[in-house]
Amino acid sequence: MNTKQLLCALTVCSTLASTAALAGNAPLQQVQKKWAECQYSTLDGDEQEQCFHRAIAKTSIYLDREPSNPELTVWLAINKASLAGAQGGLGALSLAKEAKSLLEGVIATSPQTLDGSAYTSLGSLYYKVPGWPIGFGDDDKAEEMLKKAIEINPKGIDPNYFYGDFLAEKGRVKEAKVYLTRAMQALPRPDRPVADKGRKQEIEETLGRLE
Repeated sequence: MNTKQLLCALTVCSTLASTAALAGNAPLQQVQKKWAECQYSTLDGDEQEQCFHRAIAKTSIYLDREPSNPELTVWLAINKASLAGAQGGLGALSLAKEAKSLLEGVIATSPQTLDGSAYTSLGSLYYKVPGWPIGFGDDDKAEEMLKKAIEINPKGIDPNYFYGDFLAEKGRVKEAKVYLTRAMQALPRPDRPVADKGRKQEIEETLGRLE
């Protein structure tokens, strides 16, 4: 095989490898896209709940095929937590507990998954869910989880947003503005434009309440 043929072969191999990698990530990308659709493009409350139900079912199917996939596990938890938020009330607590258990499992075995997203999601649950005796909410644990998420992904839009939102809820306005501003300045994620747009709207709204 001459040099030209070798380069051609390597190019083909590289292309096939890239295609295989994209195919391997396809379920994750579809799950992320579906979540963004439910979260930011479905405004009616009942329709949003049904959208999250479908997202959970779809993620569960993918996870049945790859039961040890930590990325899909994180996203099953995110969808369950999002459905809990859409439903509201005490009836959502069981969903939040299921999400918590899934995230704890990922943290125990693959804490770096998706740049520490399990810490971000678990931290958000800890400050959004009511505390004892109703739920498992815990501000100290929330801050611990969110700080860990930022340690892993210091420039990420999600960890900075959620920590900023947490600080805003606790009246720590000056600190909140620092992290919310960092979240707003985060680099765009080319494969998640809808999620980025929706998140930035949330950041703007939170910053607006702090003025």
